[in-house]
Amino acid sequence: MRFTPSNTIIKASNCIAALTASALLASPGAAFADAAKDLQVAGRALTFLENGPTGKATLGVVFDPSKPASVAEKNAVMAALGSGYSAGAVTLVGKPVEAGAVGGVSGVNALYVTGGVNYAAVGGAAKGKKLVTIGSDPACVRSGACVMGVTTTPKVEITVNRAAAAAVGAAFKAAFRMMIKEI
Repeated sequence: MRFTPSNTIIKASNCIAALTASALLASPGAAFADAAKDLQVAGRALTFLENGPTGKATLGVVFDPSKPASVAEKNAVMAALGSGYSAGAVTLVGKPVEAGAVGGVSGVNALYVTGGVNYAAVGGAAKGKKLVTIGSDPACVRSGACVMGVTTTPKVEITVNRAAAAAVGAAFKAAFRMMIKEI
């Protein structure tokens, strides 16, 4: 193969992709989002809800006990919440909720949905209870099971599913809607 600038770029891109993949395989924890950063953004986003929670609010952390990654994410979120996590005008406290128990959950203001749970079942149960659902997996938002998706790595992105928000009666203030992506 002859040396050309485009060949060099392709080789460099392949090398970077291989290094990234090997780094993720070598340190599986690196693939998880930073729960504390995600919670900070999610908590502040909740304050942009019309008639949203203020003061102490309970965030149900939905997980599937049969899936280790879901349990690990739940543990990271619960650890980040600690005895109360202040984000703007709201202080979030956590309550672990098994995915199969969402339909009977009480005393929560919103749900944080971990990756790997049955999004359709959790989203349907949450809609029935008119609970805002938040997750870090974009697939949850695209499916309509999560009202809001929050990612902070590599940059902060907030995605809101309009249909899911309408289904639970969630309306966001105009200033917030200018900062997010709606689907």
